[in-house]
Amino acid sequence: MFNRRNLIQSLAVLAAPGVAARAWARASNSPLPQIGSTLALPALSLLDGRAWTPAAAGGKTLVVYWWASWCPFCAVQSPHIEALWRAHQARGLEVLALSIDSKPEAAANYMKSKGYSFPAGMLTPAVAKVMPKPAGLPVVVVLKVARNGRSGKVVFAEAGEMFPEDVEGLKKYI
Repeated sequence: MFNRRNLIQSLAVLAAPGVAARAWARASNSPLPQIGSTLALPALSLLDGRAWTPAAAGGKTLVVYWWASWCPFCAVQSPHIEALWRAHQARGLEVLALSIDSKPEAAANYMKSKGYSFPAGMLTPAVAKVMPKPAGLPVVVVLKVARNGRSGKVVFAEAGEMFPEDVEGLKKYI
């Protein structure tokens, strides 16, 4: 079946010739998590050197955002993720962006050059074991995180570029 999601996924592959994400980062057999399912949250190092722990999201809404510096659709969507983060973090919105770039330096340099402040780390093999990347790019999954921060219940999941108003609409989950 041909739809918007399939088109975006196909174009993402064509838009980045010669750029090969690691197999564990681009695995296309990982489906989007089902609404109502529970996902465990990993602890990880952020690109800026800080540590991110699941407790940071305890009792909050967490937007998990898989992206890459070379992804043209991520380039369009990331400014809207940043705007959402800046506008609603004081209300209990957390963001955890997971880059599938081959090198952390590429992701960190991209974040810095764009002035993005949302928390971002790398999708390492250890993180992928706990939170594998669903098929497609970019991918957004919204979780209502348990008070203890160990897991979150999926309330939204989308693969492929979202329209700006759809990203802004994620605030309804706060």
